[in-house]
Amino acid sequence: MKYAFVECQRRQHSVRTLCRALRVSPSGYYAARSRPPSAREERQSSLTTKIREVHLASRETYGAPRVHAELSVQGIACCRNTVAKLMRRAQIVPKAIRQFRVTTDSRNTKEVLPNLVRRCFEAERPNACWLSDVTYIPTREGWLYLAAILDVYSRAIVGWAMSQTLGGQLTTDALAMAISRRGVPELVHSDRGSTYATSIYLDLIRKHGIRQSMSRKGNCWDNAPMESFFHSLKTELVMHCDYKSRDQARASLFDYMEVFYNRQRRHSTINYVAPLAFEESTSA
Repeated sequence: MKYAFVECQRRQHSVRTLCRALRVSPSGYYAARSRPPSAREERQSSLTTKIREVHLASRETYGAPRVHAELSVQGIACCRNTVAKLMRRAQIVPKAIRQFRVTTDSRNTKEVLPNLVRRCFEAERPNACWLSDVTYIPTREGWLYLAAILDVYSRAIVGWAMSQTLGGQLTTDALAMAISRRGVPELVHSDRGSTYATSIYLDLIRKHGIRQSMSRKGNCWDNAPMESFFHSLKTELVMHCDYKSRDQARASLFDYMEVFYNRQRRHSTINYVAPLAFEESTSA
């Protein structure tokens, strides 16, 4: 194990320094290196190569649980702990985590509605419960605001809208897209942001007879799956990008939501299946 660590790190540090830190001899390392690999080492090397391929295909976002799920689908038998160990050894890590500020402004929300969801983020069918929220994306031209709608059943993003201004039109456009794609939901839940209490948004809600639900003030856990989506979006994509324009950001966000997240990214809540694949499997 110590010699394997030296082999992995020898491009960053001298062999002598590594051996001294691990209290092994350089001659022992070179002797071990000259020996042909054992069958176990060959299996681990082959598995590490597969792990790296899966990690790269995930846009370097997958940790051990999702990598293990993808390997299982490919028919590669291994345990999750082995995957985690080999990822640590090969320094294969998912993209970093970073904290972001909350954008909710409930000071101008005239109508505060009850929380009908009550943190029960499970649904037996599509369109039973949608969650919505707004976040902001930094670009060199200024902020780009993103409103998104998530179906609790499959965790799919069913509607979205982007704008350089934050207002009721943004959240209304996202809801209108979701309705045009999926039909009318039974319930839509959001935080108490003022964009969810504008006349244009409420008119669309009432037109379709949709029940509206709101989180309690300042409680992000009341909209946890939506918060989780934005967290993934930012840690897996946004914080690694330097958008020169809003149009560049729009194209990048579209690709993440419609191509990667909905169709490729394995979601832990639905047994590590991509959201739209989960819907297809349950509708058959």
